[in-house]
Amino acid sequence: MKVIHSWLKEYIGDSLPEPKVVEELLTFHAFEVDGVEELVGEVIIDIDVLPNRSSDCLSHRGIARELSSILKTPLAKDPFRDPVTLPKGSKITLHIEDENLCNRFTAAVITGVKVAPSPDWLKQKLEALGQRSINNIVDATNYVMFAIGQPTHAFDFDKLAKDSEGHANITIRNGKEGETLILLTGEEINSDETVLHLVDGNNDALLDLAGIKGGAAAELTNDTTNIVVTSGNFNYQSVRKTSQKLKVFTDASQRFQNEPSAELAGYGLQETVKLILELAGGVSDGIVELYPVKPQSTSVNVGLEKTNALLGLTLHKAGVQEILERVSETVEETVSGFVATAPWERTDLLIEEDYIEEIGRLHGLSNIESIVPKPVEKIEMNSRQFYSEKIRQSLLVLGFSEVITSSFWKKGKIQLQNALASDKSYLRFNLTKNITDVLDKNYTHIDLLNIDAVRVFEIGTVFEKTEDDVTEHVSLALGVRTKGNGFSQQDEKMLLEATQSLEEVFGTKFKWDIDKGVAEVNVTELIEALPVPEKYEEYQKPSPITYRPISMYPATSRDIALWVEEGTTEAEVGAVLRENAGELCVKVSLFDTFSKEGKTSYAFRLVFLSFERTLTDSEVTKEMERVYASVVEKNWEVR
Repeated sequence: MKVIHSWLKEYIGDSLPEPKVVEELLTFHAFEVDGVEELVGEVIIDIDVLPNRSSDCLSHRGIARELSSILKTPLAKDPFRDPVTLPKGSKITLHIEDENLCNRFTAAVITGVKVAPSPDWLKQKLEALGQRSINNIVDATNYVMFAIGQPTHAFDFDKLAKDSEGHANITIRNGKEGETLILLTGEEINSDETVLHLVDGNNDALLDLAGIKGGAAAELTNDTTNIVVTSGNFNYQSVRKTSQKLKVFTDASQRFQNEPSAELAGYGLQETVKLILELAGGVSDGIVELYPVKPQSTSVNVGLEKTNALLGLTLHKAGVQEILERVSETVEETVSGFVATAPWERTDLLIEEDYIEEIGRLHGLSNIESIVPKPVEKIEMNSRQFYSEKIRQSLLVLGFSEVITSSFWKKGKIQLQNALASDKSYLRFNLTKNITDVLDKNYTHIDLLNIDAVRVFEIGTVFEKTEDDVTEHVSLALGVRTKGNGFSQQDEKMLLEATQSLEEVFGTKFKWDIDKGVAEVNVTELIEALPVPEKYEEYQKPSPITYRPISMYPATSRDIALWVEEGTTEAEVGAVLRENAGELCVKVSLFDTFSKEGKTSYAFRLVFLSFERTLTDSEVTKEMERVYASVVEKNWEVR
């Protein structure tokens, strides 16, 4: 958010330092400053206000209040110091159909205004913030929003329908299917029951997108003489969803979706009416409001001992009290600390840790000395981690590779309330399905990796739903894929070896659930039955492995079998094949050999791969023709 240094000074007074010092103070105690620049005669400070402070700091008064806490000086001018003093109005009535969608709504009618250009001082301030001056009425509403953070809006009072007593009415309600609204900028939006509007209650015509943008139905013109100023506090979720749905993003929507206090609406109306009377003249009818539930002040116990423990400090009680008084409405001392009551605009101060955070940053996080914690002996080992590592080491020795797969499925037994994606809305209840997917996807790499089978395992959490409760346990899944469309007897041999190895670890029999060549077992009960280890064992470290990326394009393989004179070694033949297979050949491996009648037969598999494209059959054939030619030169016979 951009703020003007001279505008901050109006609130803080002469104690406000130069812009460079303000930048440093905010950076080290509150918010990161993205930059400082000079524009149209004003110094602009661009502040990255954090989400937890957007409810009170997206305004000049909010930043000024923050700086006053840092500088230990009260605000010279504070529009929130005194309660709202507008008299009660009578020319307009208000209605809220659903109080959950509007926490507070206020309005005031001003008659006899003169729409005209804004004075230079107002134009300059708005221009410095990147806003185009419209007229004195609209500019006044924008000025108040940037000043104190409350968006307000002005309608042409004469364009609103009147009842038999001459009263206008504004109703806050959701839209209806088929309703449309022309916005001030000219675009037409289609409404429905999820979109909140201000509505002319006497003829049910849509007036605007509540909390987001005004409509053209009661737009101000140069001929406008009577206006109604509105200031509300709308449901932040409704504002955000509507803004995102309709792709209409405004300064007002940014503020409302961060849930400012409902108290701010009254001050927003008062400040806007006061400024319009100053700029455009007229007479104010006074405030009309609906305020269904007024929020109560939140008081929190802040303990001295806990404060020092969390911050790693040794602050004295007087020092903590002094800092709390800078951010709180009231502070009362107790035996163990204080009871702090937040000012109404600080909706983020709800728990003790919130106040401790304030104490830490105002004291200065750079003043907290970093202390390396003393090492302590672990009293109890983690059985699950210990035995999981023993399982892992046993399977790695047998040639298995560990995989980690997603815990989320498209369908399952336990559905997430807030899923990451439509195909990840359930928790998995076994590992078998994921292991099978891994085998299917990796079988094509067998030739490239020069292995005879894909062997993988996973140690992971699965989630089962019972009638009484949700249980969580660890499962172990093994998978061996030895051919692309099924499984050979070799996987049973490997499963037997794995079973024997794991039974040695646990000292008990394993009962596998086997499906499509994948075996799975729940090891939670087995781990719970074993003693808690007293210390971790030293595991034999595997030999170093060099990793390199694989191509995103598929590999293709060709076989060649040839007779050579007895005594010609496998290495000699392989070297010739490698030399002539070209750069696209990434692997040459022997897969069969036998001797007969003074000759030896070697069968090699050549794997071709590109990191730039999918190889065509003609490209591979061209490389193989060169290989065949080299074999003929050696007087070897291709079988």
